[in-house]
Amino acid sequence: MKTILVLGGTGKTGSRIARRLEVAGLPVRTASRTGGDARFDLDDPATWTPALRGVTAAYLVEPSLSASTDHQARIPRLVTEAVTAGVRRLVLISAPRAGEDGHPLHAAEQAVRGSGVDWTILRPQWFAQNFSEGPWRTGILAGTLALPTGEGRTPFVDAEDIAEVAVAALTEDRHGGQVYDLTGPRPISFGEAAGLIARATGRTIRHVDVDPEVFVERQVAVGASPDVARFLTRLLVAIGNGSEAAISDGVERALGRPPRTFETFVTETAAAGHWN
Repeated sequence: MKTILVLGGTGKTGSRIARRLEVAGLPVRTASRTGGDARFDLDDPATWTPALRGVTAAYLVEPSLSASTDHQARIPRLVTEAVTAGVRRLVLISAPRAGEDGHPLHAAEQAVRGSGVDWTILRPQWFAQNFSEGPWRTGILAGTLALPTGEGRTPFVDAEDIAEVAVAALTEDRHGGQVYDLTGPRPISFGEAAGLIARATGRTIRHVDVDPEVFVERQVAVGASPDVARFLTRLLVAIGNGSEAAISDGVERALGRPPRTFETFVTETAAAGHWN
């Protein structure tokens, strides 16, 4: 096998994918705007050709869900260039309901499906690692996780599972043409998540429900664009409305085992000191 390209190679999933490929002794090239083996910017096609050189399989990420981003062009154009460059296997990390018209990642999914090469689409639910490496870590460390989710529940998926499924799709033939909806084994509320982290760390942590408009204002105040803040708020409100609680069998279909539990994520993350 020639080189495997991992876009977003320094991110939550990309770094885990690259590490697994390296351990397996497979040639991997990480690429991102600010790190990795190659500089790669979806807004700068001049960076695509060097990153794609000698690549036969690629993990694709659309890092922006901003309304100002041209989602109809970025990934679709990259898919065309990747296939022309000799890539024969594409794995796209997408999102729930991205198969529906109007979703920011719909065009990306359609481009991958119509690429004419082997493809797999991953649609993970909310990452468990958002509590330890992402936007909710600050609230965990401060002791108050203020989100407009009420008592809603969702089956947080471990990024380790996402990475393992991605590696399988990049290196094995049997995942071609598959769409894997990836979730954890059970839905939990943010209050329960905060409680589990509190017990594992000895901290006092609580979840506080926030009015959606207040949450939008707070996100804009810390640097989010208004459209991204509103989009994120809609997703969180959907959890509170009960529409994000369904579990899927994607991890088990892809890997032949159940997904990792949120409790396992919390135990291992606390032991590693990520909330110190």
